[in-house]
Amino acid sequence: MEANDGNVNDNEGAGSFNELVKEMVLKQDLKAFAFKTKAMLSQMEHKVQTAKQQESVYWHLASYGVPRSLHCLCLKLAEEYAVNAMARSRLPTPEFASRLVDPTLHHLVLLTDNVLAASVVVTSTVENSFNPEKLVFHIITDKKTYASMHAWFATNSVEPAVVEVRGLHQYDWSEVMNSGVKEMLETNNLIWKQYYDKQKNIDNSNLDALRPSSLSLMNQLRIYMPELFPDLKKIVFLDDDVVVQRDLSSLWDLDLNGKVGGSVYKSWCEDNCCSGSKYLNYLNFSHPLISSNFDGEQCGWLYGMNVFDLDAWRRTNITETYRKWLKLNLKFGTALWNPGVLPPALIAFDGQVHPIDSSMLVTDLGYRYKSEEISKERLEAAAVIHFSGPAKPWLEIGFPEYRSLWSRYVNVSNKFIRRCRILG
Repeated sequence: MEANDGNVNDNEGAGSFNELVKEMVLKQDLKAFAFKTKAMLSQMEHKVQTAKQQESVYWHLASYGVPRSLHCLCLKLAEEYAVNAMARSRLPTPEFASRLVDPTLHHLVLLTDNVLAASVVVTSTVENSFNPEKLVFHIITDKKTYASMHAWFATNSVEPAVVEVRGLHQYDWSEVMNSGVKEMLETNNLIWKQYYDKQKNIDNSNLDALRPSSLSLMNQLRIYMPELFPDLKKIVFLDDDVVVQRDLSSLWDLDLNGKVGGSVYKSWCEDNCCSGSKYLNYLNFSHPLISSNFDGEQCGWLYGMNVFDLDAWRRTNITETYRKWLKLNLKFGTALWNPGVLPPALIAFDGQVHPIDSSMLVTDLGYRYKSEEISKERLEAAAVIHFSGPAKPWLEIGFPEYRSLWSRYVNVSNKFIRRCRILG
C-alpha cells in the first residue's frame, strides 16, 4: 500500500473502513493499522474537499447565466415598446416632470439592466412606504435594456410614486467625462483579465472575484453618481437584488455629520464586531501600499442600501481617488485586492461613511453558508434585505426559504410575466 500526499490507491488495501478494521484485528498489526487508517482518512478528507470545491464552482457557474424566462420578458417588452405607443410614453408624464429635481422629495437611484429585479425593488419600496407620493425613482440602464425597462414602467404604473428611466446613451457628457468613464472601465477590464489569467486553480476564496458582476458596467458606474445626477442633492441608492420591507423615510432625515455617505456596517453582534467584513477581508494587507495606508481591523461598510449627499461628494476627490487606486491595483498585478466594486470603494470613501443602524439591512441571502446564520427575527425586522451572493431569487439556485420574500412583489397579473413563466 502507498501513501503519497495523503492519497491512497483506490485499487489496493481495504475497500471500506469496516473491512480495514476486520483485517487489522485478524493480523493484529497495530502499526500497520494506524498507518492505513491515517492514509484512508486523509483520502476521504481529500475527496470531501474536492467534492465541495467542485460543487461551489458549479453553483457559481449556475449564477452567471440569464434565465430563459428573463430573456423572454425583455424580448416581449422590447417588442411592446416598438408597437405600443403607451409603452413609449414619457416617464414621468409632463405634469410630474418637475418632481425629478424637487429637493423636498425622496429620490432613490437604481443602476441596473435587470427589468424584473428593478420592478421588485420599486414595487416593494412603494408598497411599504408611509408616503409613496414623495418617492421619485431614477433608474439608469444600458442601451440594450432601455426599451424593455421603459416599456415595463410605462405600462405598469406605481402611482403615486414617480419613475424616471434613462439609458446611458441619452447622457450628453463632456469629452473629459466620457474619456474618464471609458478609462475606468478599460482599467477594470484589464484588472479582471489579469486576475483571471493568473488563476491556475479555482477555489472557494476567489470565486466571487471571478463573477461577471466584477465587470458589470452598471456596477462600476456607481462611483459617478454626482455626474449621473447633477441636479440632485441627497439620494438613497439601492442595489437591484434587494427587497424593501419597511418604510425608508428616515434615511432622508439622517444627519450624516458632514460625511458623504451613510451605510450599514456588518456589526450587529456587538460593538465593533464585524467578523468577515473588516478591511483585511477585502484588501491585501501583506502589500506595503495597503498596510501603510489603512487599518486592517477597521470595519467595512456594505452596499445594498446607501445614502449619499451628492453635494458633499462633489466637494471631495472620492471619484478621482477611486480611479487612482484602480490603476495602482492594475500596476501591481491585482496584488492589492481581488476584482470587485467594494474594495476600491472602501479606499475611496475611507473616513467618509456615517454608520446607519445595522437593523436596517440584512445581507448575504444569496450565500449558502452565510445565510444560515441569519435569524428569523433579524430577517423580519430588517427594512431592506439584500440577496448579495450568487443565489439570486430569480435564479433556480435561489434558496426556496427566501425566494418568497422576493417573489411576493412580482406582478403575476402582468401578461408578459405569465407568458414567460417567470415564477414557473
